[in-house]
Amino acid sequence: MMLQTFGKEAADKHNVSSNIASYIKEKILCGEWNPGDRIVETKLARELEMSQTPIREAVRQLAGEGVVTIVPNKGPFVRTFSAKDIFEIYSYRAVLEGMAIRLAVGNASLTDIRHLEQFYEEMKKKLPDDAVESLSEDSGYIHNYIFKLAKHAVLLEMFAFISFRVRLVNRIVGKKYSKEREVSEHWELIEALKQGNPDEAERVMRAHIQRAYLEFVDTGKFDRSELAKNEWL
Repeated sequence: MMLQTFGKEAADKHNVSSNIASYIKEKILCGEWNPGDRIVETKLARELEMSQTPIREAVRQLAGEGVVTIVPNKGPFVRTFSAKDIFEIYSYRAVLEGMAIRLAVGNASLTDIRHLEQFYEEMKKKLPDDAVESLSEDSGYIHNYIFKLAKHAVLLEMFAFISFRVRLVNRIVGKKYSKEREVSEHWELIEALKQGNPDEAERVMRAHIQRAYLEFVDTGKFDRSELAKNEWL
């Protein structure tokens, strides 16, 4: 009985820390905290009306995920990203998504293909709607659906890990794609699934991710010479 109680308490503490970690991530994504900002644990504890213990655990978790940097004698800071970091994030993403679509090709049914085609048609209908400011969530749905079709639990877990970094980098750089761009660039992924060639599907996906990376080279917010040193896969 004591072991069961301890296990429940440990699980509850883990859930609290995970929820705090998610809260910190949202504060970073929404721009309330920026790379280089210090995370004051005492202030956050007062804000959430709890002790510092779960705050520290959440910070350690985020440090392990590469979201937070803990500086000795100074405390935790929101991690900054270099040109090399951008390259590593996107090259890793290309590997993950290339493998995902390769596996998805073998698993996708006609029903899955039709679902994505119908979703894409609904996505296009939003183009003239001024009330819809962005189609990034629609684009994300297509990528997530491909991972779902891959039926690979570890791959999906790694995708969740890298997705936050991609969103954070986009927020830092201020990169937003037009609705027209989101629509024009995502049909190729559905078409690659329809063709049923895993090699070609992987090539299409890697090129898709590469274009997103190369746009960072053109933003002017990173040293082009440093970015240029990173050859694409």
